[in-house]
Amino acid sequence: MHAATSDGSGGGAPRSPLAPARLAATLERAKYRTAQQRAHATLCPARASTARTLAPLRPFPLVRAKSSAPYEPLLLDNEREAVADLLQYLENRAETNFFTGDPLRALSTLSYSDNVDLQRSAALAFAEITEKDVREVSRETLEPILFLLNSHDVEVQRAASAALGNLAVNAENKLTIVKLGGLEPLIRQMLSPNVEVQCNAVGCITNLATHDENKSRIARSGALNPLTRLAKSKDMRVQRNATGALLNMTHSDENRQQLVAAGAIPVLVNLLASPDTDVQYYCTTALSNIAVDGENRRKLQQNEPRLVANLIGLMDSPSLKVQCQAALALRNLASDEKYQVEIVKHGGLPALLRLLRSSFLPLVLSAAACVRNVSIHPANESPIIESGFLAPLIDLLAYDENEEIQCHAISTLRNLAASSENNKRAIVDAGAAERIRDLVLQVPVTVQSEMTACAAVLGLSEDIKTELLDLGILEVLIPLTNSPSVEVQGNSAAAIGNLSSKTDDYSAFSAVWTEPEGGLHGYLVRFLESDDTTFQHIAIWTLVQLLESQDATLEQHIRSSKHLLPLVSRLSSAPLPPSNTSVSSGADDDDAGTDGGEREIVELARTAMELIEEGSAEGGQGQGSA
Repeated sequence: MHAATSDGSGGGAPRSPLAPARLAATLERAKYRTAQQRAHATLCPARASTARTLAPLRPFPLVRAKSSAPYEPLLLDNEREAVADLLQYLENRAETNFFTGDPLRALSTLSYSDNVDLQRSAALAFAEITEKDVREVSRETLEPILFLLNSHDVEVQRAASAALGNLAVNAENKLTIVKLGGLEPLIRQMLSPNVEVQCNAVGCITNLATHDENKSRIARSGALNPLTRLAKSKDMRVQRNATGALLNMTHSDENRQQLVAAGAIPVLVNLLASPDTDVQYYCTTALSNIAVDGENRRKLQQNEPRLVANLIGLMDSPSLKVQCQAALALRNLASDEKYQVEIVKHGGLPALLRLLRSSFLPLVLSAAACVRNVSIHPANESPIIESGFLAPLIDLLAYDENEEIQCHAISTLRNLAASSENNKRAIVDAGAAERIRDLVLQVPVTVQSEMTACAAVLGLSEDIKTELLDLGILEVLIPLTNSPSVEVQGNSAAAIGNLSSKTDDYSAFSAVWTEPEGGLHGYLVRFLESDDTTFQHIAIWTLVQLLESQDATLEQHIRSSKHLLPLVSRLSSAPLPPSNTSVSSGADDDDAGTDGGEREIVELARTAMELIEEGSAEGGQGQGSA
């Protein structure tokens, strides 16, 4: 993940471009020095690489010796020639490719010189050139920059790491830099007492860490401990880059564990209170990724008691991206029961409700995902309903811009309905059943699966069954029993089965016996013919409920079917498997085992045959056609 950053000045003046005249003067002056004192090369600002803050390369004035000692020529012939060539290339920089041929040879000559002023000039030139021209480069380009990176001179280090950070924006360069051993000198520079050097070194490592192939190498290189230490830097540029690098290292389980071992968690948690938006964002996102792992959540629970309250506070941040990541971090934490309760206890619901009502899709998505996890805990069902979540959740069922939001919304409603008749009633009264009926045939399959599961839960309520049937819910559930999705088929059938148990009026079932799409009869036949014992179980259980209803019309339909009776007869005549489970109490029960499920199917089929035969004997009804 690339984390957005501002430049070292906090978004101040733009960096100055390379001034050929200034660099020319530097190159000319580098030819001479006194025996008592060396001149300092003039350095120009270099830009930050994409998404990273690099320390600006401030000008350093040339210092002339106060001694009267004569100047001595320092340059070798090839160095003098390289200086002249480079000056010429810089005059025509728009037409010059500095990464190959003679221009690169001139830069390389200065880079490998023993003259520190020439090295400074080469490093400065690389930094300024790569500010304007970032492309994939060869090892011949990177090797002199890496050589400069190993210099003991602070100004050479600073400019070389700026150049390397710029080139590290390119994906191929990221890999080549690491393969050529770039991590070791960068780690040394992170340990430098010079803040500017720290800033550029960390910024470069942050860019390198955006490539998946580099992450594990960086984690094993020894970089995590200095990165964690620099995340506490008083310099905001260093802090931004360090926290950005830590974030980039949180995308694999192995790297997350190494980060935790390096002591990153308390540092990241403390920095949630940073006044800097970027630091808040990086730390919140890093903690969100760290919280993916159950063991890390347990450590957070034990050692970071302020975490939930801090994240809830960040959902009110002026920054939308921080709000979003705070909600996502809480979502990941809410994978655990303790955090589900703690989020409600610390007053997180009002902020989540505000985000849920936002017009900004990422905020809606993050809040919906968080509320879904929080709603898993039974103790949170009523507080969520009482806080006013039902209306916005039901509205989000029609949020066709993003099916993930639709899934989170309907799954939350199902969770809220799970353990309370009062909650089921509140959900239906708020209009959820009508919205499911109106949308379920139009929404994506993933949303259909959640909607039909919710209908199955609502259908368990004896007080609501008749209301759901009167709404015409069967007319949309029956076609979905023939969905391409096995989950949608099963959930729809379970909902029908739950509605068929002990309802007051079975006329709605008679009305859909043959329509729509083969009707209730077609669904029962398909499921009884299925090789899936779960489907067989749901269908035969539902058939028994319909036969026990004593609804004359339904009994007539069933006894008259040329397709149902042979299927039920075949199932009832199967050998009875050994019993190892108790008989289930509803169509939504999971079978405890294959043998137990098969035994119950046989028992239910025998019950169905007895009811059919009793009805035939009593009514003298023969078999017709359906």
